Amino acid sequence: MKNINTNKLIIISLAILSFIGIYLGCQTSKDLVSGDVAQAVYVTPGSYDEFYLFTSGGFNGQVGVYGLPSGRHFKTISVFSQNPETGYGYSEETKPMLMTSYGFIPWDDSHHPILSLTDGVADGRFLFINGNNTPRVAKIDLRTFETTEIIEIPNSAGNHASPFVTENTEYIIASTRFSVPVPNADVSIASYKENFKGTISFISLNPKTGKMNLEFQIIVPGFNYDLARAGKGPSKDWSFFTSYNTEQANTLLEINASKNDKDFIAAVNWRLAEKYVKEGKAKRMSTEYYHNDYDEKKQMATSHIKKEVLVLEPKDCPGMIYYLPTPKSPHGVDVDPTGEYIVAGGKLATVIPVHSFSKMIKAIEEKQFDGEIDGIPILKYDAVVAGEVQNPGLGPLHTEFDGKGYAYTSHFVSSEIVKWKLGTWEVVDRIPTYYSIGHLCVPGGDTKKPWGKYVVALNKITKDRYLPTGPELTQSAQLIDISGEKMRLLLDFPTVGEPHYAQAIAADILMKNSAKIYKIEENNHPFKTNSEKDARVERKGNEVHVYMSAIRSHFAPDNIEGIKVGDKVYFHVTNLEQDWDLPHGFAIKGATNAEILVMPGQTRTLLWEPKKPGIYPFYCTDFCSALHQEMQGYVRVSPANANVALSFYTGSSSK
Repeated sequence: MKNINTNKLIIISLAILSFIGIYLGCQTSKDLVSGDVAQAVYVTPGSYDEFYLFTSGGFNGQVGVYGLPSGRHFKTISVFSQNPETGYGYSEETKPMLMTSYGFIPWDDSHHPILSLTDGVADGRFLFINGNNTPRVAKIDLRTFETTEIIEIPNSAGNHASPFVTENTEYIIASTRFSVPVPNADVSIASYKENFKGTISFISLNPKTGKMNLEFQIIVPGFNYDLARAGKGPSKDWSFFTSYNTEQANTLLEINASKNDKDFIAAVNWRLAEKYVKEGKAKRMSTEYYHNDYDEKKQMATSHIKKEVLVLEPKDCPGMIYYLPTPKSPHGVDVDPTGEYIVAGGKLATVIPVHSFSKMIKAIEEKQFDGEIDGIPILKYDAVVAGEVQNPGLGPLHTEFDGKGYAYTSHFVSSEIVKWKLGTWEVVDRIPTYYSIGHLCVPGGDTKKPWGKYVVALNKITKDRYLPTGPELTQSAQLIDISGEKMRLLLDFPTVGEPHYAQAIAADILMKNSAKIYKIEENNHPFKTNSEKDARVERKGNEVHVYMSAIRSHFAPDNIEGIKVGDKVYFHVTNLEQDWDLPHGFAIKGATNAEILVMPGQTRTLLWEPKKPGIYPFYCTDFCSALHQEMQGYVRVSPANANVALSFYTGSSSK
């Protein structure tokens, strides 16, 4: 009872301090911005931002794209959720991207965008992000800013510590927030400690094809695994995962999962795990999960159903995984640019603990253990800790680095970013945020070579920051200059969804490879229309396929008759344009899905099932030219038993 009351007191105290921090922030926030900051963030018309910022959409399941320093919103990348703006998840080509072993799921909760790396530096090829609710990892091609692959993760629940990449993107790593029986089974929840487990998944990236594959999983004790980072430099063969609820409680976690003075960082030698797999130590476990892949040449996604996964047990694989004791309920774990320091953020801790990789290796060699759990040795805290940042703030969460010897840690409860020095562990600066910061992002701050010019605060609360919009207010980010000795607030700007985490990369790395069109001659879509003269309508039973072309400023065909109630009408629309920034849209009255947006040289398909006889107009939804309004047509729908012949008009001929 004493432990429970103590923890209740801690939680109540933190809540009161959080309120005080927000209240004081309300009184002083407007005094923090000096008069010259407008110039620091102003990007003149026709000029470009210095960085791309990719933010998670949180509960909207997408990714937001912004410019820094302007904070301008450029695009929302469709990932796990249907998007009526583009037709993603509605068009026949993209529906398979959202298939899972639970069926078609057009939503997820996305948290952590991560850029692909080469030698520990962001290379601009891909962006990965997790689906937290239905465990998935997506890959976005940064040539096109489109999602091209989604892989479901079996034996997982709450894919939160995900998808963090190794130094050369050999693996995209993911772990489970919620422990469940593995394989899942109908058991009593009260049997949590006996039957519930976590998993750590390793998804490879083929260096030649860029395709993902779930290579193996590690079964771990049933804690809550929260965040992760891979090592770099000397620690590049290791990955690190925070875990809390080492009490293995299953109810009232705010009390029952906060009893232990220390929880753990799991240190995984993935190179050794890979070796164990090659040596045949992994067991084949039956399961079912989907791997969805988009073919850019065919311009279609395909779902592949997988039936098994390779699984490693720590007790069979000595030296593969160790636990580093870490206070208290750690959230973030971050590795500095040298690969030596492993920084944790204990949500209820009064210090920021920093572990040493070299001390960890020495402790392993000297077997400085403090027991074990399920075959996983627990290293002694004093044997692995390099130092502690004293009195940093309340509720430390997440740390990134500027490449100049300094670290920046977000503090949720005291609503601030704290700057401290690696090696001496002294706090050198702090700045309030508005309000209740979660993650933060330094451009390149998780890599071997940070750009280190800004830090972006990703905040949970925006009361009094913007014009009110009813009970629900926008989410926000704040741009802070870290180029000088003191941090300086430059800008705050609204964001889509809840931006849990963000990554930033120098704009010139992406711009030089950015696609402008899809070459029409490389379009291998099976329902492509090569030119306007090839436009046609074909019936196959109750299926009608409309091979349609779109070009400024008309569709071909633009008048269609002979469609019947009960038909399934597939509009295969090919955009014949070969000029940058000239998409065409397509929508038809009575469609129960969404429009489709078709890029230059691309083919997209909208399925329409008319329910009543009549005349149905269709039109272009994207303003494409001065005669955009004239870009329209009609479909005549007759009763199911009618004898109206199938006919169409292309503008130059009638058939």
